[in-house]
Amino acid sequence: MFPKVLFSLCCVCFLQLEIRVLAQQAHIKVDASKVLNRIPEKLYGSCIEDVNHEIYGGLYDQRIFGESFEEPALGPQITGWQALGGHWKSDQNEIQVNAGEGFKLVRNKRPVGAYTVSLQLKFGSRNDNAGILVNVNNARTGADRFNGYEISIDPNKRVLVFGKHQNNWTPLQEVKTDIDFKAWIKLKVKVDNNHFTVYINDKNEPIADLTDHNNPLPSGHFALRTYNADVTYKQIAFNNVIEKFTSKTQLQVSGAWDVVNTANNAGYALVTDAYNGSQAQLIMHNGGKGLTGIANRGLNRWGIAIKKGNTYTGELYLKAQGIKDGATVSLQSADGRKMYASHTIKSVTSKWAPYSFRLKSNQTDGNARFVVTINSKGKLLVDQATLICKQEQFKGLRIRNDIAQTMQQEGLNFLRYGGTMVNAEGYRFKKMIGLRQNRPPYKGHWYPYSTNGFGIEDFLQFCEAAGFEAAFAVNIEETPEDMADMVEYLKGSINTKWGKLRAQNGHPVPYKVKYIEIGNEEVIFQGDVAADYEHYAERFVKLRDAMHAKDSTIKFICSAWWRPNSPNMKRVFRAINGKADYWDLHTDADAPNSGSKVDSSLTQMKVLFLKWDPNTRLKCAIFEENGGRHDVARALGHATTLNAVRRHGDFVLTSCAANALQPLGQNDNGWDQGQIFFTPSQVWGMPPFYAQQMASANHQPLNYKQ
Repeated sequence: MFPKVLFSLCCVCFLQLEIRVLAQQAHIKVDASKVLNRIPEKLYGSCIEDVNHEIYGGLYDQRIFGESFEEPALGPQITGWQALGGHWKSDQNEIQVNAGEGFKLVRNKRPVGAYTVSLQLKFGSRNDNAGILVNVNNARTGADRFNGYEISIDPNKRVLVFGKHQNNWTPLQEVKTDIDFKAWIKLKVKVDNNHFTVYINDKNEPIADLTDHNNPLPSGHFALRTYNADVTYKQIAFNNVIEKFTSKTQLQVSGAWDVVNTANNAGYALVTDAYNGSQAQLIMHNGGKGLTGIANRGLNRWGIAIKKGNTYTGELYLKAQGIKDGATVSLQSADGRKMYASHTIKSVTSKWAPYSFRLKSNQTDGNARFVVTINSKGKLLVDQATLICKQEQFKGLRIRNDIAQTMQQEGLNFLRYGGTMVNAEGYRFKKMIGLRQNRPPYKGHWYPYSTNGFGIEDFLQFCEAAGFEAAFAVNIEETPEDMADMVEYLKGSINTKWGKLRAQNGHPVPYKVKYIEIGNEEVIFQGDVAADYEHYAERFVKLRDAMHAKDSTIKFICSAWWRPNSPNMKRVFRAINGKADYWDLHTDADAPNSGSKVDSSLTQMKVLFLKWDPNTRLKCAIFEENGGRHDVARALGHATTLNAVRRHGDFVLTSCAANALQPLGQNDNGWDQGQIFFTPSQVWGMPPFYAQQMASANHQPLNYKQ
């Protein structure tokens, strides 16, 4: 041990000597009389949306996931396979699944040795990507909660995708292909440990020969997988032996909930007689002894975290028929063997009504479940379930205190609420205000069964309490009238119609809204199409003018996807110049030297703006600094991006690193880039978090000439 320490000390002394010598040779000359620009005061931003369930299951203090029971029941149980998310159904030769966040169907029988698997697949109306998983181990419900290799088809990029999952997503290779993505696609893969030979359709030559040389994964199970694609599989064969499928119907319980049943002849159904939304959960007890009910374990069934001595309050909307003993709500261990708290709701009527409860836990458990049961003959309808803990909330808001405080500790001073979630047809401001239980669920972009429990107003309240400058995005298909009403609601006097409603909803003081983005990444998916850019420009002007008429102090952000070499940029510029204050530029930050590309992009954008109008006041806002990682390389990428923005401080409002938050093991759409990670009971910063923290703590206002 002693020689090793001596060697280390020698190395340190040598390094210090070397640094001292280098320091003597280096000269930094600063001309303090020449200020190049001011560094943006609100430089330290972050972007939050629900792409990785940053809000539902994370920031939003609602412990129940699937509170409105909109998720369909799980599909029939396919013999010999395990469904982890999604509605899988089959006949003898085909398997179908709905679009969703990384749904998996895992084959119970593990292949032995080298083998060949072949199948055909066909995409439906939603077609992000789908394919197979091999060498699968530790598979659980959740987009990336497993270890294994993915070999999938992406019709939008027109590529074969090869990547690696270790409770995250690491892309390894993409291979271009010109196949017909609307037809049946034949996929054949020869699997030999970490070596995979892939064939498409009837071609004799492989489209790809793939090997993972970097800590290859061990052998494991085979699985089918979809990510935001409704897809049909058929002719699934192992070593040329075609699989035949049999299945049995599962109980009709909403997909985010589990069955709790010790009674005989119990029944379940999803019915359209709902308090809110399209369906509610029906629980039936047919007499005799035992309990029948449902249980919820939060996002991805990863458990509800509870603490001894804390009180968990909530509300259920219930209606009953023939139940004498009422309904019981409780907090239990995941297996139901330990009871932590219980409350009986008596005299449930035959009409929908809210019933509140209080549950004081007698134990601490990071993996508990919330249970609703009945123990006597009758029927119980359940809808709009809520479970919160005021003792664990941030400043009296329905916000997790530990996550909110960690975001403050990061040094953030700007928070953007937007992203692709706002592009969903059902994303409308007027559906996000008022009592949560009355806000209508809608088909979200990232999650098809989204609720409006957390919306724009809730975001503004959080920023207000946390001390963050807030910016949010709206859907471009909102009506000008509704957007004018929104501004009046958020900023108007209580003597106005909508300002009065805001006060009635609990916030009499107007919000200090300064920045509103119209749309998000508009025209990104369709490509460089003039008509689409023209449509966006038209919508921008209409919505901006309606909001500006209500409050001329608001700054508006254009979200048309920036393609500097396209003539469509000049067309959009001419339409919005003088109306927009900023143009949203989305950048990449995965590489340590990402700042050099950002510097070039900002220089080019500013040159074009001034070329098109030398007197323009239009500037830039980086509202998404994107990537696919959260490691030291990403931290350096963020740091160099901030340096680039400092050099363009008079032109750039802020740089918002994405994503603000990420649940551990949840990696939607390959965006494994959370700055802050969390579980139901823990929160911690990743390397980009510390890069942001250090930069914010050492902020200087001026950029001098060197």
